[in-house]
Amino acid sequence: MQYRRDRASPGVATRRAGVRAPRGHGNQYNGSVIVEIDGVPLHLAHPDEIPVNWVGQEEVMRQLLAAWLVIDAQDLPMNPRLIGKPGVGKTTLAYAAAKRIGREAYIMQATVDTRPEDLIVQPVIEGAARLRYVASPLLTAMIRGGVAILDEGNRMSEKSWASLAPMLDTRRYVESVVAGIKIKAHPQFRLVTTMNDDASTFDLPEYIHSRLQPQILIDFPERDEEYQILKENLPFGEERILQYVTDFLQHAHAADERYTVRDGINIARFAMKLKSLATDAVEEARALHLSILETLGEEALRYFPRG
Repeated sequence: MQYRRDRASPGVATRRAGVRAPRGHGNQYNGSVIVEIDGVPLHLAHPDEIPVNWVGQEEVMRQLLAAWLVIDAQDLPMNPRLIGKPGVGKTTLAYAAAKRIGREAYIMQATVDTRPEDLIVQPVIEGAARLRYVASPLLTAMIRGGVAILDEGNRMSEKSWASLAPMLDTRRYVESVVAGIKIKAHPQFRLVTTMNDDASTFDLPEYIHSRLQPQILIDFPERDEEYQILKENLPFGEERILQYVTDFLQHAHAADERYTVRDGINIARFAMKLKSLATDAVEEARALHLSILETLGEEALRYFPRG
């Protein structure tokens, strides 16, 4: 393999490496990085940088990190699934885990329209009769030894999952039909996929299901953890509003509603914006009432804290 900067970036030196890709912990790039595999130049994606922290629920963090461990020379990392309701923090957990082990994180959103070439290499027309081969975030993580987070993986079709099957077992490689190359995963590469437990998703084929293990369930947090998550995401939040929203979420959880802390963040943020136009406590209550109504609908008002 060859590693070099995009020639379009002035003043950047060329560098070469062996077969293994550089780990690149936290590197920042001015231009795109190009890696040559079997004579085919691939333009790599940039890692994601998100200002988030994982708050509470250390047990699920421990399980995820354990799945990624390699405990013997003959051992391999596992490919866990994070499963839970939309908004419980699956992607945040995956990203925070990647940062906890000091790796670059690459998030790739899966949809019903995701194609095999979207997951691996896409050709992009560049000038007259020239193709530029662009590596997906997932493939970039494979090459650089980062963490790939395949978000909402069960929205993806079986055909797309089939293209990843060799990567998910002992072979640890993918093949790009478009570029005509086979790419082996860096030893430090790790993968996790998040999956929503709702009805708008595909059932995984068994041969993929068996490769995506273990299954780590993420449930609603306890009250103190939920409050701390709101505080982490809204450090400027007013104490009374954050406490009201925490109580609202806890009442909804007790009734087995699907409202999550993501909903709570939106409720609190909108309520504070509404309150900024008012002056008294009565208007604060009205702001919370309206924020819940406009965010989640009239049915959610039954969980609005009174008093």
